[in-house]
Amino acid sequence: MKIMAIADIESPALWDHYAENNLPETDLIISCGDLDPRYLSFLVTFANVPLLYVHGNHDERYDNMPPDGCICIDDSIYVHNGIRFLGLGGSYPYNDGKYMYTEAQMRRRIRRVSRQLRKYGGFDVLVTHAPARGIGDGEDLPHRGYEAFFPLLEKYRPSYMLHGHVHMQYDYTLKRENAYQDTKIINAYEKYFLEI
Repeated sequence: MKIMAIADIESPALWDHYAENNLPETDLIISCGDLDPRYLSFLVTFANVPLLYVHGNHDERYDNMPPDGCICIDDSIYVHNGIRFLGLGGSYPYNDGKYMYTEAQMRRRIRRVSRQLRKYGGFDVLVTHAPARGIGDGEDLPHRGYEAFFPLLEKYRPSYMLHGHVHMQYDYTLKRENAYQDTKIINAYEKYFLEI
């Protein structure tokens, strides 16, 4: 399965200067948050493939204008062509935004999906907005990652974790790809292509 993961900034090549040959063959699009809902609707229409998304910390606008034709996987497992995707959007709180969660709140969200994790026997891809703590995150409060993700990664050993939130231009020494045990961790900033 060929996947395009996107996050945080609308790709000019895909939106402003769209042409069919700008979008390589793709079977699924995954948004890791903080993208204009009209952009997601545009992509799902022209790519004609499913688009799964989680909320970023700036996605309160989705409440009034959800992306048409797209599937929110926050706090759930979604299976596509046999691949299990677990969605946990949002970021660490630095104001009173709707999609911001403390460590304790994120742990509670994870506990609430435990029945689904048992039903599906785990998951293959973790889709988040914020990264895991200490792996591609920032030291400042707004860009801090979650320690709550580590027990999930350790217990279920998914093949991939896709996240956004930390823009690559914040620090040019940031790595787009990292790893934790058996899990490849990818910052999906703008766009990233992978094959599962």
